[in-house]
Amino acid sequence: MYTMIKLKRLINTKVLMGFTMAITFSMFSCSDFELPEAGSIPDLTPPEAKFGAVVSPENNLTINFANLSTSATDYMWDFGDGNTSTDVDASNTYADIGQYTVTLTASDKLGATSTTSQIVVVEEQKAILPVIQEPGFEDGTLPDGSGDGRDSWRNDLGGVIQITSSPVYSGEQAAKFPSAGDRVGYQALTVSANTDYVVTYYYTMKEDGDGSMTVAILGGGITDLDQAEEATLVKKVGTDQADAGTYVKVDLFFNTGDNTTIAILMTNEGVESRVDEVSIALSE
Repeated sequence: MYTMIKLKRLINTKVLMGFTMAITFSMFSCSDFELPEAGSIPDLTPPEAKFGAVVSPENNLTINFANLSTSATDYMWDFGDGNTSTDVDASNTYADIGQYTVTLTASDKLGATSTTSQIVVVEEQKAILPVIQEPGFEDGTLPDGSGDGRDSWRNDLGGVIQITSSPVYSGEQAAKFPSAGDRVGYQALTVSANTDYVVTYYYTMKEDGDGSMTVAILGGGITDLDQAEEATLVKKVGTDQADAGTYVKVDLFFNTGDNTTIAILMTNEGVESRVDEVSIALSE
């Protein structure tokens, strides 16, 4: 009796082991250990997704994406606002400012993929802050250290302005306009359209006779003084002759309208006049 029971247990144990092995073989066969096809080679250069993003100079809501991925043949862009693209390099115009998570998936013909994401910030468009060259009419103030203080104001509209060392508002030199009124100061600047700016300058005039010192801001450029009046956005006809040695401050506020270029035009009439320290700033 004892022998029969022991033999039965032994048989059951072998059956159980065989059943377990069958299950184990069944579980790890086929898909989990699928062998590569004959002649297959490993993907030695899998794709790596990578990209850069820059704001379009024409529209702050448009972001241009440069695809920097390697070893990839196909691409899928998700711009984070519901828009997608399969272009290599892509561009997307967002409806509004904000933060967007942009995802690029790069893949190759072997089915390998790589995905990367970046947060892109779409901001309000920043206005251009123009730089006036030789604003104080000082020597050697061009970006390369050269210039005679008036090079940036030369033009074909009149004679070259002169330079005076006394009186000046600041520094060592100022612009001088002889009483003949035949000298013209002119400088064009790149600006943002539909933006408010203020040009500030200082002027003074001698007291020997009536005259005026005019500074005008022109929309766009001109090639003839006859075009100045029509192009004028704002101007100041200065007539303060109270003290030839004291400069008078003037602020010219204006909006650029559709213009992306403006020009500062300086002319005088009747009496020797002087201008110093011209500057431009955004107007709040």
